[in-house]
Amino acid sequence: MNVLVLIGSTRNGSFNARLAAAAVEALPADAQVSRFDVTRLPFYDADTDAAGELGPDVAEFRAAVAAADAVLIATPAYNGSMSGAVKNAIDVASRPREDAPIAGTPVGVLSTSLNPRAAQGVVDQVVLSLTIAGAAPLQHNVAVGINEAFDSDAPVDTAVHERLTALVGELVRIVANEAGDRASAA
Repeated sequence: MNVLVLIGSTRNGSFNARLAAAAVEALPADAQVSRFDVTRLPFYDADTDAAGELGPDVAEFRAAVAAADAVLIATPAYNGSMSGAVKNAIDVASRPREDAPIAGTPVGVLSTSLNPRAAQGVVDQVVLSLTIAGAAPLQHNVAVGINEAFDSDAPVDTAVHERLTALVGELVRIVANEAGDRASAA
């Protein structure tokens, strides 16, 4: 299982990066994890894309998304919305529409914010954007308040760890089912 991790925060010590790291720790030992720094991507421009001039970072990113069996996205709440870097990454991965690398890809979404309702709102926005982009976001994602998630010396609170483990379990089941479906069709 190849999982691509995308973090929408560039802040050192990012709580969302810590949340993603805890989710990665819940993956099976044989899972291959890769990361892509979404801040390397230029803002999506359809004309530049049609001319093939978005550059090597976009080609590398699209290849990474296409190679992934699943994607994990962790994004902070910036002024009530997802990180601009995450929105741009979804836009880039959803093009070209006829061969979008994110199409059909299972995606787990994580967000933590001082306000848990803001985190949930951001998760809802990311899920909507992913759905329109043709991805397959999970039904149960993780949105938590920073104080709820990180109230001890542990990487995350026990209850949050259980939610992350459930999310990762859902990703693993979906990927395994898809692999089984492909094997049956062959």
